Amino acid sequence: MESCPSVKNIILLDSEGQRVAVKYYSDDWPTNSAKEAFEKSIFTKTQKTNARTEAEIAMFENHIVVYKFVQDLHFFVTGAEDENELILATVLQGFFDSVDLLLRGTVDKKEALENLDLILLCLDEIVDGGIILETDANVIVGKVASHSIDSGAPLSEQTISQALATAREHLTRSLLK
Repeated sequence: MESCPSVKNIILLDSEGQRVAVKYYSDDWPTNSAKEAFEKSIFTKTQKTNARTEAEIAMFENHIVVYKFVQDLHFFVTGAEDENELILATVLQGFFDSVDLLLRGTVDKKEALENLDLILLCLDEIVDGGIILETDANVIVGKVASHSIDSGAPLSEQTISQALATAREHLTRSLLK
């Protein structure tokens, strides 16, 4: 376990520092109030930085925090002080890219709250018990999509709707290039 890279928590906050989605994998913060205090602290410390284009790394309370801001959402991944920053940054990028794909490029608080179930499934596919399982956004989104397929819809309709969503996404990306 000592040689295996691990994550202490993954946090998604809005632009006011309020929780959107969080997952803790460590007992470093035993109570909910300790968790909320940590979230408020990292939000306060990082809000004046410009982490919009690429991820930033900070040392905070003997933890490494890698973070990135997009629109009105703040993405954070925390690891132990001796954790590899590149691995934590890869987890952060995998989480952000997965959310971006799941929300079809509209990464903001409103869309995130409307699709909170998918984001929480995404967190479960990335890390389990602190152990990093997957960082490739396409694999993560594929697993999340397989969990969230509407079981009431016929299989043929599911395939068509998924194909249309994929085609729409590819068309949008090609037009934006």
